[in-house]
Amino acid sequence: MKKHESIQKVMTTSPITVQKGQKLSDVNAIFREHNIHHVPVLDHKQPVGIIAETDILRLVYDAGNTDNRTQDTLMDQLHTIAEVMSNNLKTLPITATVKDAVEVLTDNRYHSVMVVDNDQLAGIVTSTDIIRYFHSQF
Repeated sequence: MKKHESIQKVMTTSPITVQKGQKLSDVNAIFREHNIHHVPVLDHKQPVGIIAETDILRLVYDAGNTDNRTQDTLMDQLHTIAEVMSNNLKTLPITATVKDAVEVLTDNRYHSVMVVDNDQLAGIVTSTDIIRYFHSQF
């Protein structure tokens, strides 16, 4: 098993992102349209936060039994991305290894970690990416 393999082997390059000033409904649409669970939040090209699908689900749950359009409108009126995102970021440099990513994802409460190159987002690694990588080693 190649635990010292470059993180670039497992990371998703060019992940779907949002800018800090966008609407929460944009994030909700990303979760509805794509099979992902984490969306990095950027200020230009620099990561400043991350929104997990569970963060949005908490807001939608508060909206009750309403349709998507109503949920999106309520979210946009009551909250901003900056209020909902987690800004307690753990990032790894582009030179990190798969082992480094595993340590972050198992030693903390994180399910994803952003990979940066000179403070700009280069990719994202999720728990699922790590599981797929290890599965391919069998």
